[in-house]
Amino acid sequence: MDFLALTFLAVGLSMDAFSVAVCKGLAMKTPDLKKMGIIGLWFGGFQALMPMLGYFLGTQFSAYITAVDHWIAFGLLALIGGNMVREAFFGEEGEADASLAVGTMLMLAIATSIDALAVGITLAFLKVEIFSAAAYIGVATFILSVIGVKVGNMFGCRYKAKAEVAGGVILILLGTRILLEHLGIL
Repeated sequence: MDFLALTFLAVGLSMDAFSVAVCKGLAMKTPDLKKMGIIGLWFGGFQALMPMLGYFLGTQFSAYITAVDHWIAFGLLALIGGNMVREAFFGEEGEADASLAVGTMLMLAIATSIDALAVGITLAFLKVEIFSAAAYIGVATFILSVIGVKVGNMFGCRYKAKAEVAGGVILILLGTRILLEHLGIL
């Protein structure tokens, strides 16, 4: 996976966390750097951890399914991306909550990074250097989450759905690219 594809993947995966961070920022009267950093660390940390877990799960099975790994990668990314787009249009609107309690942030960090677990499985099939890729995804998510808190505080949740659609489309396009490359079309 080249740097540009990894960048698109990182941004696509970050959109759920960005959306939640926007709503966190909306609920805060004045988000300071410490609060923004806490949110960024929770989301960025889990977005880095989950692909590594998925990668190690995927490596256990990759020898058995290498003939169809590109189809699996395409299917997982398309499914995750399609779900993000669907949620942007039909998902429930949650109430903005400024809480940074461990239980609250843990639930949100897990919920926004489950898709990264599935992507980690895909990365195992692609034989990506997982530690650098996961670190890059985590840093990108950290940065976008911090920005999301500030954007939410300034503008509100109006960009939440657009961010989820953008992230979903990016993941679908990456899955399509992987499939086309393995089929020799690209």
